[in-house]
Amino acid sequence: MLRLLAVDMVEDAGFTAVEAANSTEAVRILETRRDIQIVFTDVNMPQGIDGLDLATCIRDRWPWIEIIITSGKPFPLNTPMPARSVFYTKPYRQAQIIDQIKRMAA
Repeated sequence: MLRLLAVDMVEDAGFTAVEAANSTEAVRILETRRDIQIVFTDVNMPQGIDGLDLATCIRDRWPWIEIIITSGKPFPLNTPMPARSVFYTKPYRQAQIIDQIKRMAA
């Protein structure tokens, strides 16, 4: 349900969204598509690695992709964020995320 809300938010702002049910599917999509510019992920993911590990994987394999990470919990201080990624604690304002996406896409 939350994933669908995020997709709607991104599409309503005029961007194309490609959704993945879990981190394994996200990696599969990234392996087959070269048009992905930004990944918006939650730390808590249903299957496979968590969103923070996914972000680290993306930074290592696809360094040109921008990353937005979100979670209902504050970011753990002992966990390093991948370079050039940003973190938003939920609940976030949709305008914050859309503004961030626009800056990253520019």
